[in-house]
Amino acid sequence: MEDRLVSIIMPAHNAAEFIREAIESVIAQTYKHWELLVVNDASTDNTIDIIKEFCNRDTRITLLNNIQCVGMPSAPRNLGIQTAQGRYIAFLDSDDVWVSTKLEEQLPLFRNLKTAIVYSNYEKIDVLGRRNRRVVRAPQFVDYEDLLKSNVIGNLTGIYDRKKVGKVLYQNIHHEDYALWLSILKKGFVAQNTNTITGYYRIGKSSVSSHKFKLLPWQWYIYRNVEHLPWHSSIYYYIHYAIKGIQKLII
Repeated sequence: MEDRLVSIIMPAHNAAEFIREAIESVIAQTYKHWELLVVNDASTDNTIDIIKEFCNRDTRITLLNNIQCVGMPSAPRNLGIQTAQGRYIAFLDSDDVWVSTKLEEQLPLFRNLKTAIVYSNYEKIDVLGRRNRRVVRAPQFVDYEDLLKSNVIGNLTGIYDRKKVGKVLYQNIHHEDYALWLSILKKGFVAQNTNTITGYYRIGKSSVSSHKFKLLPWQWYIYRNVEHLPWHSSIYYYIHYAIKGIQKLII
């Protein structure tokens, strides 16, 4: 494990339309000590050619191949995590974009010994990349109990410290990013917000955020089958989650 290195995991399935912009936003980071692990998830377009082009330009970028696409992002992300050499594990989907100061702003917050996850606010953009001040803001700190009420950690902004918590993998379930953050905070750590915008989340026809109601049964499954909460607690947190989800949807 390299103590200063950030390992960035980027799954890519038929991502040719947007992946250049995503990778270029990593290359533009003001914090330079990173590796980008791009996991080609059985793409049938020219995604792999674009990734190879960037690999030839920058030795910090590595192509990994997830041969059999299972339709879930957990498998390619886990391949990236298992390969990662860095102390810090960050995530960026192939259609999203980082602000150039993202890593520089986030890493100092890990000096707080209780902070195992750092995240940020983010802005929604449309499929063409157009901005309209649709900023999703999150609390400055959250612990496990807080996170049960709402997933305030945008996956494109989240980064965790494996020196504190080890390599944490995704479960092969829906809403897998939320379950991962919960599993880390359940160990007694907190997550901390930079209180800045460090990423742009692209809203498209297939994005989960454009179909919020799909999350409701997934959320119930996590409460009951992953976190093993009793019925009354599950209902309590579920109501909170539904209200917060509607508020986030209208941003």
